[in-house]
Formats: sequence, C-alpha cells, structure tokens
Amino acid sequence: MKALVIKKERTASLVDKPRPKPGSGEVLLRIRRVGLCGTDLHTFRGENPLISFPRIPGHEISAVVEEVDPGVPETIVPGKKVTVFPYSSCGKCPACRMGRPNACRDNQTLGVQRDGALQEFFVVLWEELIPSEALTLTELAMVEPLTIGLHAVDRAALSAGETVAIFGCGLVGLGAVAGAAQQGARVIAIDIDNGKLALATECGASAVINSREQPLSEILANLTHGDGPDVIIEAVGLPQTFRAAVDEVTFIGRVVYIGYTDQPVEYQTERFVKKELDIRGSRNALRPDFERAMTVLQSGRFPVSKVLTKTVPLNEAVTALSQWSDNPQAFTKIHVEMSA
Repeated sequence: MKALVIKKERTASLVDKPRPKPGSGEVLLRIRRVGLCGTDLHTFRGENPLISFPRIPGHEISAVVEEVDPGVPETIVPGKKVTVFPYSSCGKCPACRMGRPNACRDNQTLGVQRDGALQEFFVVLWEELIPSEALTLTELAMVEPLTIGLHAVDRAALSAGETVAIFGCGLVGLGAVAGAAQQGARVIAIDIDNGKLALATECGASAVINSREQPLSEILANLTHGDGPDVIIEAVGLPQTFRAAVDEVTFIGRVVYIGYTDQPVEYQTERFVKKELDIRGSRNALRPDFERAMTVLQSGRFPVSKVLTKTVPLNEAVTALSQWSDNPQAFTKIHVEMSA
C-alpha cells in the first residue's frame, strides 16, 4: 500500500508499506479521505516541536471498515463508515484523573506523536471508532477539526446573549463560530481574508471584521458599546493576535487560546490584573465534542462544500502540501482522497 511520509523539513514523498493486519481488539480501515490541518503544515515546514521525523500525518479521517478481529463487537462490520478518535490518554495523570483526558500529559495524537492515517489502510482499536451512517465521507473527515473549535467554546463557558469575538476563520475558527452561535452568543468573526469572513457569516457570525483593512479596536468598541467582547477565542497562533485578545476583551472577560505560536509573546501584564481576566487554553477535544460536531454537520447549516478549498488524490498530496506552505492564506481546507 501507499503512504505519505514527511521525512524532514519540506521533504515528503509517497512510500510503499506492507498492508497491516488487525490484532486483538483491532479493526483494519480502508482510508477514504484525510484532511490536512495546520499541524500537518507546521510538521512539513519543520516548525512542529511535538513531532520527530519521519512522520506519517493525518488525523482528520473518514474511512470504511475493511476487516475486524474476532474479538471486536458484532456491531462493527465491514463496510461501516467511521471517523476515528485520534487522541490517546494515560488515565493516570492529573488531567485524566480530573476527567479531562484531552489534556493528558502523555497524549499521543495520530500524525503528531505517532504515525497517522495518510495511508491506504490503517489499523486502530475498535474503541477509537466513531461511526456515522448519516454523514458523507467528506463530512466525516470534517468532524475532528470542528471539534477543536467546539471544545474551545466549552472552555469559554459561553452564555446565551454574550458577545464573543473569534480571531481566525480557518476550519477550527469556523467550528468555534458555529458552536458559539449554536449556544445563542453574538459572534464577531475576525480575519484578514474576506472569503473566509463570508464563510463565518454562513456559520453564524452576526458581524465580521477584516483586521488588515479595518480598525479592529474601533469597530469592536462600536459593536460592544465601548466595552469590548465578553469572550475572545484566538484560533490563529500569532503573537499579535495573542496580545490583541487580551487588549480587546472586556473587563472581567475570558480569553481562550487554541492557536500555538513558536515565538515569544510579550504582554503588558497590568491588563491581566486590572481587567481581572480569565486566560484559558483549549487543547484537542473530548468525545462529546465529536457528537456535537456530527450534529452540526447533520443540520446542513455548515457550508462544507465552500469550506473545502481543494480535494486531491494521494499522488498529488505532496504537491498540495507544498502549495499550501507557499500560500497558506489561499486555503481553508485540503482533503486527500484515497483509493475507492
């Protein structure tokens, strides 16, 4: 079978690998679609401190069950459509003991700390499967990135009627827009791309700001009677948006960071104290977030076809990664379509 391997910085290729066999409690999947995410892009660029080379990326997955071990429950049969819960947890660390395994100290995410699913066949434990006959294969590959934004909305502890500003309208940010709107919040979407802001409107944003073309502070003040948003969710991962979240949020507001930056971030720390802010991180997602993402997709209100910038076959995936790296703003989501 074929697999895509990132061998080192900006170097990836297709390789031949033996087709795996399922062991005890395992399922062999025929991978149908894999979404490329920002983590994969950082890996390709050599900017991901969590990975070691070589690495097979891929944790946004749609697949069909190909073969099952005899010990797998009878409800899991060949031909069943699934996505995969891509995070492992130790069950022993403080986060796991507190019921938050998404933040496990020893988490192993597919395509990051362990090889992912950008290969024609892939073996997983049956407990990692999340089936859905209602979603298409394209939608199933959208589930995981949507969960990241939905989990951030939970971390924000939003109430209906509150105003939330969301920095970044990639797929993760759009998930946060959809989740916040679903909870009855007033959503302001912020990006530097008008096309992505149009998508945010379709996902439930009631106002949008192009922060490259418009005065961000002035417009946020006008939209919030001078107070600033109750909550800001940062889904970009740049020092300037990290700082802007703290600068623009209201007094006693909440800031949730999803994005990573590998650069130091400097703050005027008096803002933390004077505003008495809650600063929260948001990492990965929980299983209920996957159920919520499926509900969002089943509603038909999420613009899947418009969010999907490009679909390529496996033999063009390396080229697509390189094009994305050269012009990241041109893409919202790339899917790799595997063999039928």
